[in-house]
Amino acid sequence: MALFRPQSNSDYLIVGLGNPGPTYEGTRHNVGYQVVELLARRHGFPKAKRGFDGRCAEGSIGGRPAFLLQPTTFMNDSGRSVAAALRALKLPLAQVLVVHDHIDLPFGKLRLVDGGGSGGHNGLKSITGLIGADYARLRVGVDRPASYDPDIVAGWVLSRFPESKRDVEGLVAAAADAAELWLELGLQDAAARVNGLGR
Repeated sequence: MALFRPQSNSDYLIVGLGNPGPTYEGTRHNVGYQVVELLARRHGFPKAKRGFDGRCAEGSIGGRPAFLLQPTTFMNDSGRSVAAALRALKLPLAQVLVVHDHIDLPFGKLRLVDGGGSGGHNGLKSITGLIGADYARLRVGVDRPASYDPDIVAGWVLSRFPESKRDVEGLVAAAADAAELWLELGLQDAAARVNGLGR
């Protein structure tokens, strides 16, 4: 994978959270990766390259220059990757969207929100600790485990979806649609649409 040299002309940063490596492919915790990968395919982004402790690519979504980032630091250190990209791109936090799994939403539900807490999500904790909390989040519902015991939660998010491949692909596609709406309409109007969707 070639080393990435940013053009620094992107207007938006979309981050998909996950863990690197085949062990974690297809797990609930990696749904953010899947959304960013689908956006890249839909809009003909060039092949991802290494940069900012992640995989990244620049392109255009609906005529808007965008930078896609998948941190490869492992989830608990995602902030290091996001902060490095943000420094290089010189973007305000209002133009950053982080896509992540959310256990307090049923499978298929999406929520587009501005800022807020981490909800116990270690990737968000890491990002907020380094750049602040005032960035948009696209929460992708992956259902909740039977208990909030930390060991059970960890096992839940690091396991694969029991839903059908078709249903998971539908969830990822709906989340990619929501990210496109954020770019097109802005947070408030996009949230009014997105937060009423899903099952």
